[in-house]
Order: sequence, then C-alpha cells, then structure tokens
Amino acid sequence: MIYKIVHRTTYKYKYPVSVGNHVACLRPRLLQQHQSAQSELLIHPQPATRTDRIDYFGNLLCFFTIQEPHKELVVEARSEVKIEKNSARWPQQSLPWEETALSLPGDHSPAGLKAYQFAFESPRIRARPEFADYALQSFTPGRPLPEALLDLTARIHSDFRFDSKVTNVRTPPEEVFRKRRGVCQDFAHVQIACLRSLNLAARYVSGYLRTTPPPGKPRLVGADASHAWVSAYCPVSGWLDVDPTNNVVPSDGHVTLAWGRDYSDVSPLRGLVLGGGTNTLKVAVDMEPIGT
Repeated sequence: MIYKIVHRTTYKYKYPVSVGNHVACLRPRLLQQHQSAQSELLIHPQPATRTDRIDYFGNLLCFFTIQEPHKELVVEARSEVKIEKNSARWPQQSLPWEETALSLPGDHSPAGLKAYQFAFESPRIRARPEFADYALQSFTPGRPLPEALLDLTARIHSDFRFDSKVTNVRTPPEEVFRKRRGVCQDFAHVQIACLRSLNLAARYVSGYLRTTPPPGKPRLVGADASHAWVSAYCPVSGWLDVDPTNNVVPSDGHVTLAWGRDYSDVSPLRGLVLGGGTNTLKVAVDMEPIGT
C-alpha cells in the first residue's frame, strides 16, 4: 500500500514571537517493511537557519530557527510511504518471558545491546510494583513472551477507556493507570511501564494510523490521526509491535515516524520561543491511500 501523508501543525500566538528555535520529528523512518518515496517539510515563516540531523535512536530530525517577528507558525510535513502488505511477522515459538528478561543484561550482541537500553526507566516512565502486578496477570510463569505480550495488549485495550479530555502530553502513566482513561500516548506509556517493571525491553513508537470511515460515509480529509504504540524486544525474533489502543499487531495501516524511550524523545514538534504569550494549537493529519 502507498500512502500520501500530510501532517499540518499550526501555532497561533497572542503576541508576536521574536525568535523561535524548534525541532521537528516528522519524517518517516526507512524500514524494511516500509520505504519513504519522498518527504518534505514546509515551514512558514521561512526559517533563518535549518539543519537536518539523525538523532541517537536513528530518527530523522529537522532543527530550524525563525528570527523574524511572527504571530503564527505553520509546519506542514508531506510524505509518501510504501508499506508491504501483511508486513507484520509474529513468531510462532519463543523462550519463556522470564528467560528473556534474565538474558538481556548478558546479551552483548549488537541487537541485544541496543535493546537493553530500553529496559531502564526513562524521563516519563518509571518502574512501579503496581505495573509489575498488573503485567504478571498476563506474564504467568513459563509463558512465551509473544503470547504474554498479546494478552497484556488485549487487557489494556479492555480495561482502559479512550478519553481525550482527562489527560495531556504531560500526564504520568501512574495517573493514567489509576484513572483507566487516556489516549494512545497514555496507553503506550502504561504498557511500556508494565514491561520495564518486569525487566523487559520496550520502546515507544510514534507514527500514523489510517482511519476508515463508517459504511456509506465519505472519507474526511484531515481526520486521520497521529498515533503511538509499543515495541517489545524478543531475542531471535527481534522487535514485536503491538497497539494497545486498538488491540492489534500493526501492519500496513500503521506508518512509523520515530521511536525512543518515551514520548519526550519523539515529540513531533518541540522548541523554545521568545515572546508570544499564550498560544493555540491546531493539528490536522491526512493519510490517503494512492496505490498498492
């Protein structure tokens, strides 16, 4: 499947901003299962400086500075991505999850070393006994990691309610866990916290999810969504992606932008401004299939 993706972010400020330094993480990663045919980032006002870099995790970033007074910032990312149909490959057999957790510290292979860094706490995710207790209902003794991971994903989907009004980007997983409500970012953080509390490696994945209109209804331009899900490390099989918000294994309807320890590593747009006062934010995402 080939998708044309347009992600438009608009900040409107109460007062003029004199200087703004920003980082955009809006270019899809190049992966085996999906390739980016083209990608461009349109910024208004025109930046005085602009530099593309690859961060520690291999994500594609754009650093830019605006040095003219402005009351509006518009950043529009346009991409075309080709995804292999049924690209997700789920292992049929695996070691018990306890053996995976015990093997991580001693795995000095390149893949093992890269994975082990995701077993530790991160700025927004802490290991907690309550997360471990919740996860252990799925991670029973001797259970293969992929099987337990799917069960935990299904339980979070069942036990937590999607509600965009009770959390924000700074809500900690502990609060989400108590309220049992939140959005995709929150559910991903909770699941990662559960896995890391069992000494397993898990990372936060940001991207896009194709939405399907109800039968008989037209597709609404700009109604698609930025999305977040989880990737857990399984030796031999590699990274296994799961989407607790929808209780699915991501396939050709998910497009990966970036991954990191948590949301703070892969925020689509962040920065510092001088001036501006209060601001309003509007985000629109359009993910249109244009071919196969």
